[in-house]
Amino acid sequence: MTAPTTTPPIWHTLVGQRRAIAALSAAAGGHGMNQTWLFTGPPGSGRSNAAIAFAAALQCEQQGCGQCHACRTVLAGSHGDVTVMRTELLSIGVGQVRDLVRRAALAPNGERWQVLIIEDADRLTDQACNALLKAIEEPNARTIWLLCAPTADDMLPTIRSRCRLVALTTPVPEEVAEFLVRTEGVGDALASYAARASQGHIGRARALARDEGTRNRRREVVSIPATLGTLGACMTAAANLVDVTKEEADLITSDLDQREKAELDAAYGVVERGRRPREYGPALAALEKAQKTRAKRRHLDVVDRGLMDLVSVYRDAIALATGAAGALVNEEIRPDVEKVARESTPELNLRRIGWIFEAREQMLEYNVKPELALESMMVALKVPEGRA
Repeated sequence: MTAPTTTPPIWHTLVGQRRAIAALSAAAGGHGMNQTWLFTGPPGSGRSNAAIAFAAALQCEQQGCGQCHACRTVLAGSHGDVTVMRTELLSIGVGQVRDLVRRAALAPNGERWQVLIIEDADRLTDQACNALLKAIEEPNARTIWLLCAPTADDMLPTIRSRCRLVALTTPVPEEVAEFLVRTEGVGDALASYAARASQGHIGRARALARDEGTRNRRREVVSIPATLGTLGACMTAAANLVDVTKEEADLITSDLDQREKAELDAAYGVVERGRRPREYGPALAALEKAQKTRAKRRHLDVVDRGLMDLVSVYRDAIALATGAAGALVNEEIRPDVEKVARESTPELNLRRIGWIFEAREQMLEYNVKPELALESMMVALKVPEGRA
């Protein structure tokens, strides 16, 4: 199934965002244009993809044909007038934003716009927000700022008030499945599974559709609730969750780490047994520190995704117990979900979801080690005595 021909091709990678696409297409055509935009939406809804597609439409003479030099270079990240700031760290500092502000003051190289995109703008420090505010209050006439954050409330009111809001939504499973069949060439059954299991997260759906290892690791996570009958099983489940998420995080970061190390060695002319310049040691130490911070953040992100998979099991159990279930998110493990529903009550499973979110907050907000937070959470999730 192909996307409608009335929609400019640049938008075809956005799933279930018809209202946002209509507003952005109109703005790219000169109707309702604003110089500062805020893209919001749940994880996986395509905030940064929407911002990059909008940047391409702004640079394209046909408002997003997807084939011209401007569209292709924006999508490839090599357009001279489109800058994307992204970070794997816990925050975006004032120094990074000041560099972007200086760029914003320049006229574009081409005839259209200077577009500056900040992914994860909710990670801006207070100083960084103040530096950004000064820039968007009096922007260059040909400068466009595109900010991305989970919700509008994640941004300072002074910044939020100067932005035009683009609110993205979680696409429904049918839309995600159709997208996977069209773009990944997978079968209907696998596409349907990945769409349900991803809970509307497009990147996660793609990973589940493409990689059997990702599917197997998720299966290990969602099978946990049915095993929590003893204290020992809780400790084992916590350790297994740490190991499974660490393995997935390492797979994501290892290739990037090796590539960065090779680029650093090439920049300093370092060979395996050759003499190393004096400046190489500090540069290598800084790189390793940044990689370690990134690995920690990536692991937390994967753990967080695992926790959302656990939440989906308890939500399925509540739906079964209350007679509200149609197709379950975890339909492939329906017997396990039925076991959880049978051994608990909807009220208990609702409290369990709250305990999972408490563990999530401990790790993401208070820097509690995943091992400790997950052990405490698993004990709380344990099947009540006499019900196992």
